[in-house]
Amino acid sequence: MKILITGANGQLGNELKKQLSSGCSEIGTIPQQLKEAQVIYTDVEELDITNQAQVMAFVKEQQPDIIISSAAFTNVDGCETNTDAAFCVNALGPRNLAMAAEAVGAKLIHVSTDYVFSGVENGGVPLDETNLPAPVSAYGKTKLLGEQYAAQFCSKTFIVRTAWLYSYTGKNFVFTMVNAGKKFGKLTVVNDQLGNPTNAVDLAHHLLKLAVTEEYGIYHCTGEGVCSWYDFAAEIIRLSGVGAEVLPCTSAEYAQKNPAAANRPAWSALENRMLRCTVGNEMRNWKDALKTFFEHYQP
Repeated sequence: MKILITGANGQLGNELKKQLSSGCSEIGTIPQQLKEAQVIYTDVEELDITNQAQVMAFVKEQQPDIIISSAAFTNVDGCETNTDAAFCVNALGPRNLAMAAEAVGAKLIHVSTDYVFSGVENGGVPLDETNLPAPVSAYGKTKLLGEQYAAQFCSKTFIVRTAWLYSYTGKNFVFTMVNAGKKFGKLTVVNDQLGNPTNAVDLAHHLLKLAVTEEYGIYHCTGEGVCSWYDFAAEIIRLSGVGAEVLPCTSAEYAQKNPAAANRPAWSALENRMLRCTVGNEMRNWKDALKTFFEHYQP
């Protein structure tokens, strides 16, 4: 078994590396078939996914059985001002990987986002895989096109949407809140955008579960339970022990102070229905996963 991972230096890439090296995660063991897998870790220095010829040549040379596509342009505000770069990485990159995967008969696991949805409130019900995407930002639009290209050009595709991802490494909301809390002692965070915080441990664990199946299709894979960014921040500060005050604000108030910020969905809470109906949903409640994160995190 040979696995090719793109975006290997990112949050998810590092967690996949950890689980594939150790054979287990905080949730449990990884599939037996993957414990002796040969893994090729790439980031932009080793493989430019926006270059179709380079991707095709690399994949044909390596002949992977599974490609995990976790490289992305995830700076939501940056996507608004650098739309060509967002398009190349988030749309053409998955297309190139899908075409190469199809050429060698590999499975493709493409990681996407809750930002493919409009943010219109769904009657308090999390969005499952039957809900139709309608993104409101350049990031969401390019990620949706990446999903469509992945499914169009590779017949063995898993599209996995996640949200509000954090991990033990890299830049993420958890570290941002902890550092800002230490520096300023007071944080103001929006309380009218709701979704699902997701620990990269849980996401990586489920990607590896899917990798050994043929249960192709669209998946939602986020932490269980719905909260606002304010709720998330307040719990981060509480568990971290940082003596900071967390205050709520509206998206309108935030936009007034940050006019260049991209639109973000007000409601992007996802339901992991496809997981539950196929390989099983072991995603932890977001509060439990965050608590375990702080129990294990070593600054």
